[in-house]
Amino acid sequence: MYRKVALLLLVPLMLVASARAQTWDIDVAHSHVGFTVRHLVVTKVNGSFGDFSGKITGFDGKDVAGGAVEVTVQIASITTGIDKRDEHLRSADFFDAAKFPTMTFKSKKILKGAGDQFTMIGDLTMKGVTKEDTLACTFNGAINDPWGSTRAGFSATTTINRQDYGLSWSNAMADGSLVVSNEVVINLEIEAIKVKEGAGRN
Repeated sequence: MYRKVALLLLVPLMLVASARAQTWDIDVAHSHVGFTVRHLVVTKVNGSFGDFSGKITGFDGKDVAGGAVEVTVQIASITTGIDKRDEHLRSADFFDAAKFPTMTFKSKKILKGAGDQFTMIGDLTMKGVTKEDTLACTFNGAINDPWGSTRAGFSATTTINRQDYGLSWSNAMADGSLVVSNEVVINLEIEAIKVKEGAGRN
């Protein structure tokens, strides 16, 4: 009798633990890590990173507040569509990709907002500098795809000052305006696939 009661009490605890243990891998083929920076004040240049990886843990497909996120971006994969500019961005003037090959983000707290909106607070590490950053995010929903997997989508954005991370190259025009703005807008479109129970992971 006591054993049955104990088992009944353990069942909800096991279900909670299972939900918390859910892991989602970022589907790089259907995700985007991009940025926008002003050039000569009057226009914007867009770029992106093609090589990145990440995971979401503790997300049950509905409640984003219970999740945690880790993302690693390979700096050498930066592209703006102009090879010469990309080489400059990889140099010590900006990212110094040879010395600091990755950029990482690790969430520390997720706060639920109105509707599908939420705020993610975490540590952004770039060029050896770690600073707390806040992302404005949207949960775009979860679906079962035609191939038997569960997928979830998210959008996120934040604005950083590149000087805070040692991306220090700067050149001013006659009126004092910067050729390349210090403010950089980061835009993320993330599609994540739920890891199936019992499936092996690399």
